Amino acid sequence: MTSAPNLNELTPEQLRALAAQLLSQVDTMGKKIHRDQAVIEQLTHEIALLKRYKFAKRSEQLSPDQISLLDELIDTDIAAIEAELKALHPAPVAQSRQQPKRAALPAQFPRTLIHHEPDNTQCACGCQLKRIGEDVSEKLDYTSGTFTVERHIRGKWVCDQCETLIQAPVTAQVIDKGIPTAGLLAHVMVAKYADHLPLYRQEKIFGRAGLAIARSTLAQWVGQTGVQLQPLVDALREAVLAQGVVHADETPCKCWPRARRKPIGLMSGPTAPDRFPT
Repeated sequence: MTSAPNLNELTPEQLRALAAQLLSQVDTMGKKIHRDQAVIEQLTHEIALLKRYKFAKRSEQLSPDQISLLDELIDTDIAAIEAELKALHPAPVAQSRQQPKRAALPAQFPRTLIHHEPDNTQCACGCQLKRIGEDVSEKLDYTSGTFTVERHIRGKWVCDQCETLIQAPVTAQVIDKGIPTAGLLAHVMVAKYADHLPLYRQEKIFGRAGLAIARSTLAQWVGQTGVQLQPLVDALREAVLAQGVVHADETPCKCWPRARRKPIGLMSGPTAPDRFPT
């Protein structure tokens, strides 16, 4: 922890730089507080629904179908919160219990081999590196109703003289150490939020395609992907609110009937007609 600087000893240029740094920190903290407040409100709403399901009168309790949709929402939020906590505390924590072993991807899915080799196989000492092995990881992709597997092969190269080991770095992924590719995650997100396809239906669709992916796993993918998309959400929000006029549209849509009430829901979305015409 650094001590506070003595303002009397700073030059005008240093004072201006310090003021700019503080303003930047305040702006960053303001965005974080706003985002945290939105998460708190969302979790408060979900807790209220759970209390209603557990303690409300029988006529006001949620049906099993409604509860299944709430399970998806809870799993998504838990995965998003865990991803944010992991980003804040990247240091690995010792885990006492043994992690479950991930099942291998089905062998009948077509494989695409992607080789990752060092750009230079010449050692710094001048010797030629020799390939001694490889690390193999598989990622699940989904295109037009068909699962495919990307098989990433990272060769190991070693120098016989100085025993230097060189290997191509692991390519960046949306979910570290996860099996879904960016294409599969994009398909799940678009199907859920653009095509209004709930995760339990996607689970059945994927099952017919040849691979059973649990709904809870899909919910975790959605939550972790949402955290990675947060900078895009913040940029879009700033661009919309920077416009002189912002319109909001509420489109009615049919919902599952409850008791004798008319099943109507509303889908709302803001837009700035000057920059983002509908």
